[in-house]
Amino acid sequence: MTELLDVQELHIHFSGARGISHAVRGVSFQLARGEKLGIVGESGSGKSQTARALLKITARGGTVSARRLDFAGTDLLAASERQMQQIRGRRISMILQDPKFSLNPLMRVGEQIAETWRLHHPRARGEARQRSLAMLEAVHIRDPERVYRLYPHEVSGGMGQRIMIAMMLITEPELIIADEPTSALDVTVRRQILGILDELLQRQGSSLLLISHDLDLVAGFCDRILVMYAGRVVEQLPASQLQQARHPYTRALLASRPSLEYPQELLPVPQRTPEWLLPLEEQP
Repeated sequence: MTELLDVQELHIHFSGARGISHAVRGVSFQLARGEKLGIVGESGSGKSQTARALLKITARGGTVSARRLDFAGTDLLAASERQMQQIRGRRISMILQDPKFSLNPLMRVGEQIAETWRLHHPRARGEARQRSLAMLEAVHIRDPERVYRLYPHEVSGGMGQRIMIAMMLITEPELIIADEPTSALDVTVRRQILGILDELLQRQGSSLLLISHDLDLVAGFCDRILVMYAGRVVEQLPASQLQQARHPYTRALLASRPSLEYPQELLPVPQRTPEWLLPLEEQP
């Protein structure tokens, strides 16, 4: 497969009154076209900061550096804000956790989808409505005409996330970043949303960077898994080999999951050890 994204030695730190806080420490990975890569780790491990660096939307006070940050031949570190405006939403799109905080409460949802198309295709503005209706249908929404006219508060959480997927994929981006896209949904709706997302990814040939704390979800949906801890990548492996993970942190995460096959009254709480900070090749 052709390489789409190449990240080498990515570092992100924040300066504040208490000094410097290192959020991401030397993260490296590649992503091929059409590939689905999952990034897993606990809260604060640097997953979302890594993704935001690709769009150059790191929060104020943050400093990003890398030996290489290449997207389809474009050096993202050297890209100007004007260049990034052509990339964000057009070539790289981001689906966030909760549509309640992503959708504009004062605009009808259909108009928000159409606005995304018009922004990136100014010469085809007249197609915006029909393309938006087609995308609503593509995410399995019944009666797209009716839903097009609704406001965000009038749709359920599952429908809201479908609308967000329609909005982010209407431009047929090369890369989708999905940051905990199903964590606010129940299990049944979660499966439906992931099925819809996978269907559209295959149809458009897009790559996916899926950020989650749910090992089982990532293992069942992605091709490869990248495990992060304390801002570092501690292990990378094919999703099919997750059960054979060798890093002590990954094994601790696996051991802490509930199991129907081996039920326990109390699940073990992983005890943090210095070895967790070492990458797999440096393990004793």
